[in-house]
Amino acid sequence: MRKALLIIISLFTVLSMLLVGCAPAPSQAPEATKAPEVPAATTPDRTTKAPAPTEVPTAAGPVKIKVFIHAQGDIDYSTNKFTLLLEKKFNVNFEWQVVPMDATGAKEARNLSLASGDYPDLYIMNQDLDLFTQNEMLKYGQQGVLLPLNDLIDKYAPNVKAHLEKYPYYKANAVAPDGKIYGIPQLEECYHCSFENKLWANTKWMKQLNIEMPKTTAEFKALLEAFKTKDPNGNGKEDEVPLSGTTESFGFRVVPYLMNAFIYDDDRAHLMIDNGKVDSAANKPEWKEGLLYIKSLYDAGLIDPGAFTQDGSALSKIGNNDPQILGASAAMGPWFTSLADGSKYGTDYNVIPPLTGPKGVSFATLNPIKAGGASFVLTNKASKEVQIAAMKIVDYMSTLEGFLNGRFGEKGVSWRDPLPGEVALNKDIQPLYAGIPLAKDEKPRNDGWGNTANYDWPKEVFGGWVQDTNIYISIGFERRLWQATTLYDGHQPKETYPYYAVWTDPKNVDEAALLQLNIINYIDQNSLQFITGTKDINKEWDSYVAGLDKLDLKRFLEICQHSYDASFKK
Repeated sequence: MRKALLIIISLFTVLSMLLVGCAPAPSQAPEATKAPEVPAATTPDRTTKAPAPTEVPTAAGPVKIKVFIHAQGDIDYSTNKFTLLLEKKFNVNFEWQVVPMDATGAKEARNLSLASGDYPDLYIMNQDLDLFTQNEMLKYGQQGVLLPLNDLIDKYAPNVKAHLEKYPYYKANAVAPDGKIYGIPQLEECYHCSFENKLWANTKWMKQLNIEMPKTTAEFKALLEAFKTKDPNGNGKEDEVPLSGTTESFGFRVVPYLMNAFIYDDDRAHLMIDNGKVDSAANKPEWKEGLLYIKSLYDAGLIDPGAFTQDGSALSKIGNNDPQILGASAAMGPWFTSLADGSKYGTDYNVIPPLTGPKGVSFATLNPIKAGGASFVLTNKASKEVQIAAMKIVDYMSTLEGFLNGRFGEKGVSWRDPLPGEVALNKDIQPLYAGIPLAKDEKPRNDGWGNTANYDWPKEVFGGWVQDTNIYISIGFERRLWQATTLYDGHQPKETYPYYAVWTDPKNVDEAALLQLNIINYIDQNSLQFITGTKDINKEWDSYVAGLDKLDLKRFLEICQHSYDASFKK
């Protein structure tokens, strides 16, 4: 379902490269309510050197490491310059098993490799495609398939160790209930990703129709009505699509953005926390009110029916249609239309801040990190030499130098130091790095691993990225996303369920997974039926709530509460 979207994301990843864009350890986890803070200081301190790792005798020849990795854009891992840098620097020779850049295919390939018993020494995962979840780490770790990394980190990965000490949520994500670390997460505090459920509207049309930015659900409905009836594309036809989206992740679903004007929707399992108590949002009267509002938009022909069935490629056809027909779309960023410099509609869409509902509710969905789980895991196939070399490699990627060379490519070719007068994304800190775009007709450089190498991208480094102050050109696009996200930051609830750092008791894992799958499917299917009118929400609401009880929502919430308490109330 996410294949088309992932293609879009991969293109944006390549563009970024060219622009150079449940009980954890006993230490206290962070408050599960806030996005990671940007330091108020002028320049983040990235110069302190971690202690040198303990040295061991170097092998006479290169250490051979069998690696499972995801395909990504035009990257050829065998000839890639970052690959060659690592091979030379750490005296290794990689043997690659490259799997397709497709979420379903990537996970299937990983599962098949594990099931066959012929799995590699090392998995390096792309978190946009697949990760070892906490439950999988426990399962395979306790089976002995995945190696505990604690001792290796202590001896050979001082920078990883420093991350575990500095970022409590990162440690909560990494350390299993038994105290062992079976995999290393990526450290990526992508600011625009932390509030993925955004709404982008055609502000060119708004200006043309003399409509101000809507602040309330009522004003938003009036905006969509104007898009539908006032012929903003000027072709004399009522062919405009006021609001669309897709069924895919990364903010493209229309329901969460709209529901957040009535009750908090986390766009995952629809969980919320009130004074430390885990509860479901989807059986509350406010959820019903939100569905009634969304239904009113649908009944008036203001929501594209395809928003509940189509994928990213279908939405892109609408977003790039000539004449222009798209009024607004849910999305993390405006990737539903061409954003290339000089594109026809690339500058037309700007973000609408969170709406306020009739009772004054105005939430925004917060996901402080992209995904919970590990992206770097060693298996029991790895020899001691392989373990040490691999740990040194991930530790290098956990430095600013290793991150920049891995994420963006070769210094002086794909990224550079900032120039005087250049401005970082976060204007309160001094810039750290800038991209070097491809020259006209220049081929992809194949000198970095893209977002597979994001092991040292905390918010203070992310915010140090130089971007042009013109947000409507390609070299300023990340600033466009950053500025849009600031309008959402602050609308998150005081407490949110921290999926990324909650470990379920192993004896409850299978039960919780089945309950969650059934409950999410039931909520989403019924929400769609209520919105489209195949079910009468007023007549069948009580029956719907009773159905949640029959699916044992109470037991699911009990497991979630226990996991949350074990993880965050020590």
